Amino acid sequence: MKKIKNLSIIMLGLVVLVTSCTPSGDSENSEELSLDYEKITLDNGLDVVLHQDDSDPIVAVAILVHAGSNRERPGRTGFAHFFEHMLFQRSENVPNGGFFKNINEWGGTFNGGTWTDGTVYYEVVPKDALEKVLWMESDRMGYFINAVTLASLEGEKPVVQNEKRQRVDNQPYGHTQSVILKALYPEGHPYNWTVIGELEDLQNATLEDVKEFYEQWYGPNNATLVIAGDIDKAEIKEMVSKYFGEIPSRGIDTPMDPQPVSLEETKTYYYEDNFAQLPELRMTYPTVEQYHEDQWALDALGQILSDGKRAPLYKSIVEESKVAPGVSSYNSSNELAGTFTIRVRANAGTDLDSVRAVINQTLVDFDQKGFDIKDLERIKAGLETNFYNGISSVLGKAFQLASYNEYAGSPDFVEQDIANIKAVTQDDVMRVFRTYILNKNHIVTNFVPKGSADLAMEDAQMADVKEEAIVPYSPTEIIEEEGDISITKTESSFDRSIEPGFGETPLVNPPTIYTAELTNGLGVYGVESNELPLVNFSIRIMGGHFMDDPAKVGVANLMTDIMMEGTANKTPEELEDAIGQLGANINMSTSDEYIQISGNCLSRNFDATMDLVNEIILEPRWDEKEFERIINQTLQSIKQRETNPNAIATVVMNKKLYGENHIFSHPSIGYTETVETITLDDLKAFYNNFFVPNLANYHVAGNVTKAQAVSALGRLKNEWKSKEVEMPSYPVAETPSEPQLYFVDIPEAKQSVIRISRLTVPADDPTYNEILVANDRLGDGSSGRLFQILREEKQFTYGAYSFPSRNRNAPSEFSASSSVKSNVTLEALDTFKEVIGNYGNTYTDEDLNKTKTSMIKENARRFETLFSLLGILQNISTYDLPMDYIDQEQKAVTEASIESIQSTTTEYFDLSKYIFVIVGDKATQFDRLKVQGAGDPILVDRYGEELGAM
Repeated sequence: MKKIKNLSIIMLGLVVLVTSCTPSGDSENSEELSLDYEKITLDNGLDVVLHQDDSDPIVAVAILVHAGSNRERPGRTGFAHFFEHMLFQRSENVPNGGFFKNINEWGGTFNGGTWTDGTVYYEVVPKDALEKVLWMESDRMGYFINAVTLASLEGEKPVVQNEKRQRVDNQPYGHTQSVILKALYPEGHPYNWTVIGELEDLQNATLEDVKEFYEQWYGPNNATLVIAGDIDKAEIKEMVSKYFGEIPSRGIDTPMDPQPVSLEETKTYYYEDNFAQLPELRMTYPTVEQYHEDQWALDALGQILSDGKRAPLYKSIVEESKVAPGVSSYNSSNELAGTFTIRVRANAGTDLDSVRAVINQTLVDFDQKGFDIKDLERIKAGLETNFYNGISSVLGKAFQLASYNEYAGSPDFVEQDIANIKAVTQDDVMRVFRTYILNKNHIVTNFVPKGSADLAMEDAQMADVKEEAIVPYSPTEIIEEEGDISITKTESSFDRSIEPGFGETPLVNPPTIYTAELTNGLGVYGVESNELPLVNFSIRIMGGHFMDDPAKVGVANLMTDIMMEGTANKTPEELEDAIGQLGANINMSTSDEYIQISGNCLSRNFDATMDLVNEIILEPRWDEKEFERIINQTLQSIKQRETNPNAIATVVMNKKLYGENHIFSHPSIGYTETVETITLDDLKAFYNNFFVPNLANYHVAGNVTKAQAVSALGRLKNEWKSKEVEMPSYPVAETPSEPQLYFVDIPEAKQSVIRISRLTVPADDPTYNEILVANDRLGDGSSGRLFQILREEKQFTYGAYSFPSRNRNAPSEFSASSSVKSNVTLEALDTFKEVIGNYGNTYTDEDLNKTKTSMIKENARRFETLFSLLGILQNISTYDLPMDYIDQEQKAVTEASIESIQSTTTEYFDLSKYIFVIVGDKATQFDRLKVQGAGDPILVDRYGEELGAM
């Protein structure tokens, strides 16, 4: 779906947040929120928007086609998304798999995404590869259809079907959207089906369907091309004219008229969800299409009802009735119609009739009492920060320009959008609430755990959900083309079969890093960047889950929740208001090896934001009521995690990888039995023992100087006292001498999660870089062999990857993973073994050259955003890396040889030393995996405890 007010686009294959907004606070300090651009329209109707930004030697290219799932017809649902997949295959002049292989090898990144109202394709590359990208993009816009064959059509179907299984069928609450859309929109309405569509419809797609969709919707006159980054506009105009100018206009480019709906009655449905552990209630109201005059007030209403301690739904659902740990509400206005949703994922065993009653009473009370103007002001205060966050990358800028141009008619609609947000009043919010929500008919969905239909509302009827059966695997029949399948080339004014060369090699200027150490031992790492009036910061306190008492696992995780719930001088509500009025973001999180408080704010509000950070760290409130809520929220999260296949695979792998005596064998969130015993005194003890500056490092990236960054530490410099802390020591399980396979049963799972891992070397060991280099052609992206073989060649999965991850207090982990269709579990596992096992012996000079090209060129993208700069600083301090660790990574790349790669793979990619974890359907897959001797599957529960023969 696409929510235009914030240009928040949620697409299959891609999640993008591009926010347009209004200045916050003092207008004297606010800056005009705009994005410079130049727009031209080619004779064929293609809108071209150019934005120049030479802060980094990279360029983003985005093509937004005004054709999403709303352009489909019944019986061919999911086709827009399927067509997006087809466009990544080949075209007349770009060879098969060119996008998957080329962009990564040029040091870039790419993707595509489809939603209800459109499809976007994008690349971010070093600027020397720009002409290559324009050559490829123009080829699939104008020279694609003659290259489509029956074999490529049939070969892509299983890939898209695997994506549906991964994103919908194998996920808790995955079918909710489908139930809502079919109930809300009448048959034939363009929003009656989900973007991913039905498996049966995908299977029935034909070559004629592909040709028809392409001719009808993919003309240049129905699209916007944006090029943003380090460009020469005059040069780019010539390139665009050359590659896109001769593509003829075709098809339909008239926007569809809005088709809002109304309901004659409220409809209530339930479904027993195989993957849900908690009952969930959703109430969905029909509202208005994008750019309708009521859209902005409805957006504000969503936040006012549920966001924050004062929010009516939060108070009634979480604090008073205590039926759930959280609640959300939001408006989503799309091109043709809109919806307003209230969602509650209730506590285990909660009857959803009671949840519905609480919501209904809350809405009645809201109608009578209204809301505090401060809540509307808080929403507006954060908009300026969000605007700059949205354009902090060239890709973000490209998305914003493309979206406004295609759906509002001009990239500068941002100015009107801002004005509309600023104009929302209390009266507007209450008016739309009474017009669209209060006592209005809506769709109610009850998704409950399997076997718990009694938790659904009494008047609910069973939803019609299509479940795919798990059938025995049979290899896909290769489609043989009849006759001459040579491509008929479309005429062009130049030879498009010749791939353009690279441009001038970009000059990469790594940022200058400053450091300092305070007298209390607090380390300071910073980078000054003045492109935007923003600052990103973090304070990492080493320890985290590593400091947990194994008998009370989960204390460190709870610390970061309780410390954001007020301070000694501020109630939770007052702290929330203080952060909100600055338009700032502050949050805390726990990892295996550190606790982090991080934030993001306007540079003019940096000192005030850091004052709050000082207060949060030095003056925790220890609020009893919030502690009780957090404990309950954590217990519900643990419950839900127990049916998440990927989470289960991680828990089991860690237990087997590190061994039962290592703290990392336990999930950082804890267990039900440990969390239930934790007291507030346990948290206070953790704080007193381990929250010390000599274990902490402070990182700053943005529009502040070193002096300002250090000065903002304020009280932390003087009042945060150092203290000796003894770090625990844990034995790590020995590396296996033979492969070990563990199987976790998720009955009726539509996919199996396969995870293959071993421990390697510490993060600061030079060998880590060698593993990083060796892995590039194995599993680091879509050009890797795992992706190419498991997805592109065999269609077993939506994606397959491998990667090393850094640890400080244990050897680093190397993993390969994928989610595969259930009935190919054995075949996919054998393929993993074959690809990884033969990798070293089949590694070639071509592989090495491509690795060197891609890993050196991708350096151009590493310093673009404040987020990435902060990540570099955090890596240095967290893992004791040298200041030039990126240069050392590059050195490992340039010095790599066939012999060194083969030596690394022999030592670290030897599958006899790996642990295998599979999470899937035991009834159909377990016996197929049985072998004689090493590697015979061992059945374990969802926490890795062996279950014995069953």
